[in-house]
Amino acid sequence: MSADAPRTIKVNAAAKINLYLHVVGRRATGYHELDSLIAFTDVFDTLTLAPADELSLEIAGIFAPSLPASQDNLVLRAARALGEATGVEPLARITLSKELPVAAGLGSGSADAAAALRGLVQLWNVDPTTVDLKKVGLGLGTDIPACLVSDTVHVGGVGEILQPGPELPNAGIVLVNPGVTLATPSVFQARRGGFSPEMPMMKPPRSFADFVQELEDRSNDLTEPALRLAPVVREVLTALEGAPACRLARLSGSGATCFGLFDNPAAAAEAAATLEFDEWWVRATRFRTSGQ
Repeated sequence: MSADAPRTIKVNAAAKINLYLHVVGRRATGYHELDSLIAFTDVFDTLTLAPADELSLEIAGIFAPSLPASQDNLVLRAARALGEATGVEPLARITLSKELPVAAGLGSGSADAAAALRGLVQLWNVDPTTVDLKKVGLGLGTDIPACLVSDTVHVGGVGEILQPGPELPNAGIVLVNPGVTLATPSVFQARRGGFSPEMPMMKPPRSFADFVQELEDRSNDLTEPALRLAPVVREVLTALEGAPACRLARLSGSGATCFGLFDNPAAAAEAAATLEFDEWWVRATRFRTSGQ
């Protein structure tokens, strides 16, 4: 690259999974309070940011048709919010390679917005000590603060209370989305019943078996409403539960993506090969490690 060539910033937006998700209360604002352990995987969208005379967004990738580059796109909203918070005119050419399904319980839109915030801080030479990115992100979506961390994190409150999560085993993961979308507000609205207790999972598991047992002692409280809104989710869970060597199958977030946990990445890759159904998005992956 020549000395006068405009620099570009590339940032990955990793898919998250809610290893468990307890709905523990509801605020007067209508937002639900959660107790959840969120981990990130090594499948991701990629954002490329470059200097420009205007703010623009181009979307490519396999899921580009599902996500129009409108002014209401969360990436553009994040750029404008950061500009307002820092006093910087929000100018950038942003390209989003959309490889994660939309409205899928993987936090992909929130991860994209968080990646945009991280990348624009670099592109605009913003002193990170002068802006509270978590506050900027929370104003756009409750998953964004966790996605800014992009490492295993315990989430409380409505998404604003973050604590470092435990070190996780080198497990294999299979992600499966059946090709349907589930809007998070609709799933919360369809939820019935009371609230679950807080059961923070903060200590590193002693073994993979202990890790699975601790998760089995917890649940995803959004599974039942997600199943009513999208019955195909039951087919996904059944397929994962029947996959060779699957130790736990669960809905992620508000769905419709489900994940299966396996002893190691090789076992996950073998299982994924048995789950190639038409219209299903299937990926074998692993937990993202700090610094990736």
